[in-house]
Amino acid sequence: MKINLQKELVNICNHNKDGSYSTQYHRKKVLSKVAEDLKKLGFYNLKASGLKPKHVEALVKSWQGEGKSTGTIKNRMAHLRWWSEKVNKKGVIVQNNAHYGIDKRVYVTNVSKAIITTDEQIQSIKNDYVRCSVELQRAFGLRREECIKFQPSFAIREKEQVIVLKASWTKGGKERTIPIRTEYQRKVLDRVKITAGSGSLIPKKLTYRKQLNKYTGIVAYAGMSKLHGLRHKYAQDRYTELTGRECPAAGGIKSKELTQELKEQDLKVRSIISKELGHEREQITAVYLGR
Repeated sequence: MKINLQKELVNICNHNKDGSYSTQYHRKKVLSKVAEDLKKLGFYNLKASGLKPKHVEALVKSWQGEGKSTGTIKNRMAHLRWWSEKVNKKGVIVQNNAHYGIDKRVYVTNVSKAIITTDEQIQSIKNDYVRCSVELQRAFGLRREECIKFQPSFAIREKEQVIVLKASWTKGGKERTIPIRTEYQRKVLDRVKITAGSGSLIPKKLTYRKQLNKYTGIVAYAGMSKLHGLRHKYAQDRYTELTGRECPAAGGIKSKELTQELKEQDLKVRSIISKELGHEREQITAVYLGR
């Protein structure tokens, strides 16, 4: 009987909906590609439960030979590990990527990717749902999926002065809390409540995917691209707020030039910002803040 590894992996994905919609979508896409790669490498009739170290080694060498970036290979390894866990073969993949000759990802650039959107630009967006989503990105540094799925009746906690993001909205599949600190943030949330009502920023008759397509088209038409840069701007503004100085990416003092006392402050602030952005490691803040 001929085995269809790609079909088996897709079925595993469909029955294990871990993480956000985006995570699930990319996991299925990557694992489908992995099945194709394994077939090209000569591994025919491989069952999902038949994953072995030799398969992982062959995949990594193939990706490296194709010149795939360190980030791409690490992302693929994360999906491979997910697969191995679901078929009770966790020990098949060594947890340390260095074992496979995968270099550490370089995060530091000290080049700011922050973008600034004006009130006029945002007001030019006539679709209430999309405009509120963009405002949430600017006010709280949310990812695109998080701001589209935002449900004010769940997220806004007036008493604690925070917003809480559901695990199903986030890239890492973990609930996240972000403080409400400014009057602008409160006004944004008031507008979101009016637009979404008891629902989310996805109109009732639309699916997430359809609203994402609408969001993408409307934002592009408004002349605003690379809105992920709003997360960078949020992170940099928070750094200034918490330290009283600009971050390295915005022209501030580099970490290696700080006094020991300021280095300790820098690390503490980066950890706070990392959590607000939905990252587990402080190191990732170098992408947003420089080093």
